[in-house]
Amino acid sequence: MQLYSIFLKHPEICTDSRVCPEGSIFFALKGENFNANAFALSAVEKGCSYAVVDEKEFAIDERFIFVDNVLESLQRLATFHRRQLGTPVIGITGTNGKTTTKELIATVLKEKYNILFTQGNLNNHIGVPLTLLKLKPEHEIAIVEMGANHPEEIRELCEIARPNFGIITNVGKAHLEGFGSFEGVKKTKSELYTYIFRNGKNIFINKDNKHLVQMAMNVGFDLGKENVCDFGFNPDYTVFGNIISCSPFLEMECIIKQTESFNIKTNLIGAYNAENILTAVAIGTFFKLKNEDIKRGLEDYIPQNNRSQLTITEKNKLVVDAYNANPTSMNAAILNFAQMEVTHKTLILGDMLELGEQSEIEHQNVVDLLQQKDFVNVLLVGKQFKNTNHPFHCFENVDELISFIGQNPLKDNYILIKGSRGIRLEKVIASL
Repeated sequence: MQLYSIFLKHPEICTDSRVCPEGSIFFALKGENFNANAFALSAVEKGCSYAVVDEKEFAIDERFIFVDNVLESLQRLATFHRRQLGTPVIGITGTNGKTTTKELIATVLKEKYNILFTQGNLNNHIGVPLTLLKLKPEHEIAIVEMGANHPEEIRELCEIARPNFGIITNVGKAHLEGFGSFEGVKKTKSELYTYIFRNGKNIFINKDNKHLVQMAMNVGFDLGKENVCDFGFNPDYTVFGNIISCSPFLEMECIIKQTESFNIKTNLIGAYNAENILTAVAIGTFFKLKNEDIKRGLEDYIPQNNRSQLTITEKNKLVVDAYNANPTSMNAAILNFAQMEVTHKTLILGDMLELGEQSEIEHQNVVDLLQQKDFVNVLLVGKQFKNTNHPFHCFENVDELISFIGQNPLKDNYILIKGSRGIRLEKVIASL
């Protein structure tokens, strides 16, 4: 494979012609609104040694590698590289919590192993191959996050990454515009189980989640066999957990195989993170880490990127979970906030995007829940919330909200901030 021999000599990959490291290979990807073939020459002039293009007119000399399809070439190169190295790959998908869970698994496993894991949310048809192409011979385990918003996408990502192990964090109502229904979500996510059952080794499963249990059984897994590692809140499971406290940080007791017990004091907000913690404990246990190493890794983890973070300002304490939102995660955040033993609570919630025909009813369900929990101080942002029936303040966009807070300052409040990334609620943090 000619491209692979070039890659071995130039292992840094570039897809942005504005950032061209010396000696890298530029892949001229196409999108709905761009065609990077036009920037291939510029990328080479800025420092790339080669550019991979799929339009003949841009392959002007030996520095340009002409292929039928740049994206497919990137994906095939990544798969070939992954197979050449043979590094064990843990694939992770799910509606909620997959990025946090991925980082928790990484912070545990790196206590013993040299690992590679997906950075940020590079979890799609471009991000997964880019992650795999960072694999080095010294890496002992890779953790690859897989995202999807349409059917068949997890199957395609599995064909690229070839995972040996799999975790589905959960399934919920997200990206319904693309999946069509909750059943569509389950079918797509279960493609990871299908791949592992046919080609891999083990799955790790929250046995309390009836959807995941049924999905695993539907593809052929026997939950009593050695290739299924279970965890949850039942003492019979391989890894069993109890929530000790959640005001505001999550503290848990973990019991391994009904014998070994240890407590973990995390820096995570939200009881809903208990499942993510147990996933990391189960995987750490499977890969032969000592309990003290698992505990240290999880207690050292500090959440970032507006996920389950506690941010303390001069005026307020903020529970920031503004990276993304869907009905499942929104309900979990609201219920957790209702249980927190703090005073002067305020909620700032943004629209949940990509819900298609279900959007109106799902947003109404949220405001109904807020009223059921007797929340009074609620600020809503977005066109979808504006179309619901409720007694709360509602704003067209985050700029209107910021203006309102400027005239009505909040002080000495515990504030939950949650919404879809497109609403950009993180902009309000500076005003709080």
